[in-house]
Amino acid sequence: MSLLRRRRGPQIQQQAPSPPIEGSSLGSAAGSDKDDKEKKAKEKNGVKRRWSCLDSCCWLIGCICTLWWLLLFLYNAMPPSFPQYVTEAITGPMPDPPGVKLQKEGLRVRHPVVFVPGIVTGGLELWEGHHCADGLFRKRLWGGTFGEVYKRPLCWVEHMSLDNETGLDPPGVRVRPVTGLVAADYFAPGYFVWAVLIANLARIGYEEKTMYMAAYDWRLSFQNTEVRDQTLSRIKSNIELMVATNGGNKVVVIPHSMGVLYFLHFMKWVEAPSPMGGGGGVDWCAKHIKAVMNIGGPFLGVPKAVTGLFSAEAKDVAVARAIAPGVLDSDFLGLQTLRYVMHMTRTWDSTMSMIPKGGDTIWGGLDWSPEDGYDCNSKKLKSNDSHDSNSENEIFPPSPLNYGRLISFGKDVAEMPSSKIERIDFRDAVKGNNLAHTNASCRDVWTEYHELGWGGVQAVADCKAYTASSILDLFHFVAPKMMQRGSAHFSYGIAENLDDRKYNHYKYWSNPLETKLPYAPDMEIYSMYGVGIPTERAYVYKLSSSSECNIPFQIDASAVGENGQSCLQGGVLLVNGDETVPVLSSGYMCAKAWRGKTRFNPSGIKTYIREYDHAPPANLLEGRGTQSGAHVDIMGNFALIEDIIRVAAGATGEDLGADQVYSDIFKWSERINLPL
Repeated sequence: MSLLRRRRGPQIQQQAPSPPIEGSSLGSAAGSDKDDKEKKAKEKNGVKRRWSCLDSCCWLIGCICTLWWLLLFLYNAMPPSFPQYVTEAITGPMPDPPGVKLQKEGLRVRHPVVFVPGIVTGGLELWEGHHCADGLFRKRLWGGTFGEVYKRPLCWVEHMSLDNETGLDPPGVRVRPVTGLVAADYFAPGYFVWAVLIANLARIGYEEKTMYMAAYDWRLSFQNTEVRDQTLSRIKSNIELMVATNGGNKVVVIPHSMGVLYFLHFMKWVEAPSPMGGGGGVDWCAKHIKAVMNIGGPFLGVPKAVTGLFSAEAKDVAVARAIAPGVLDSDFLGLQTLRYVMHMTRTWDSTMSMIPKGGDTIWGGLDWSPEDGYDCNSKKLKSNDSHDSNSENEIFPPSPLNYGRLISFGKDVAEMPSSKIERIDFRDAVKGNNLAHTNASCRDVWTEYHELGWGGVQAVADCKAYTASSILDLFHFVAPKMMQRGSAHFSYGIAENLDDRKYNHYKYWSNPLETKLPYAPDMEIYSMYGVGIPTERAYVYKLSSSSECNIPFQIDASAVGENGQSCLQGGVLLVNGDETVPVLSSGYMCAKAWRGKTRFNPSGIKTYIREYDHAPPANLLEGRGTQSGAHVDIMGNFALIEDIIRVAAGATGEDLGADQVYSDIFKWSERINLPL
């Protein structure tokens, strides 16, 4: 039949079409051909077909790609001076960068400088891995573009995690720190860390032989960086070499964030006899270090570390969970996001170095805290004076919020007097049924909450409120294996007798309340940090979903302040700081505990506080700003960079003007009853 149709096709086209015979295959074929011809005819005549969602998506993607390439072309085509020209047209002439300004003043390179990066800002690269990491030899797993997170997330988590028993490499995996200045100049493309400071130092003559990045694997406990990589020995050797090759000029050490604690550990390690220490002797620091200029130092820990270990979140994560409930708890790219984050970060022993130190003596108890009366709505006038500028007669409006309660289960618990809180001791509670009955249901994401059970979870919530002292008991209850490993490397108390031989152990060396500064009377110590930014200090919690695999606790983002009280936002109590580290942690040691000759500073090393009042960028063209006090952005603060360059070129703290204080750090320090 098809053959007949092909032969008679021309004749049929010349004749009027006859109606198809019902039920015949010829009629069906003819009808189908007719429909196709009509459809093609409509398309030829310009009849539009219906616009679909797929068409809309393709059109949108095309527009975005076109706009992206156009902007990229314009960016590469514009003169390098164009952004500065536009900025100056809006805000007026921009000041010279500190390096240019000080070069004009005649400052030149003198003291070698050593940079000590903090947690997460240093690059890590793969040297050995499992089959899933083929092709990644010496590629960055941390820092750079983070491309492997999206390409193979489970493989990435597997290689970024440490062994849960030893705190060292898992079998068959070797991830090592990137070396050189490139290890931490940029965290990601376009996001500087040390790059701006390095560039300004280069303006007065510094180069790689007078600058050294003391890169280390920031995931490891401090002593384990020496056990595995001999990093502390390398730092010691490099400092000795820099002093010897630069005319005997001592080094200026510039640690940032957790690097402050790491270098505090180093100063005790280098003095201590081998094999536990470096064998440099008690005068090693006096011979080799001119000044230690600590930037954003969490000397006494950070409350943010508590929530990171307790529920794998902080303020930003809590807000995201409130906006999109369940997203971070769901399976995304093969990951249960928060549970994998907790699984990974709880293997990083370094995170435990930042648990608050000093207990209730430093951070306050259920009924008090050093920052009581702080008003989040006010901004103090600028000052360039020391503690004399902070009058003891200043009156602050009373606040019902108590910063001493680092964790409160419920907003009412955060505000009510302690006498009305019915607390039940959780430490003797019997742990109930497992949260996860089968490993398969949780994709083998093991956290110690699976062994805690609902009985233990409820016991934790029934205790209601936790201070800095009881936080340690809480962690021993909810994560005993993590704390067993971490307690071998870190301590969080206050020494009664620093001459006790037990303090010769490395677990105490990064706690400034349990160790002495080196005997180096000519050395200087600076505490340099930003102020004027609301910073996390305490948290309001609630029980989360009862799903088998969920982390059972989360910040209650619905808890907010009333009657204009802005200190409680999204379940987080805020205080003055640099957005990450509260002023109390950054400033107390240099403001009081180390000031003058004390039992923590027997040689009377001079200490200075240099605070930088936060000022956000005036417009987008200023990028992250030149007056920022934020924890990382402060590395581009022109005033801080100028202070560092002047000291590196030979100035002293007195030459800088001694203390520069905008906060109430001296008043808050006086409220702490710590024997000195």
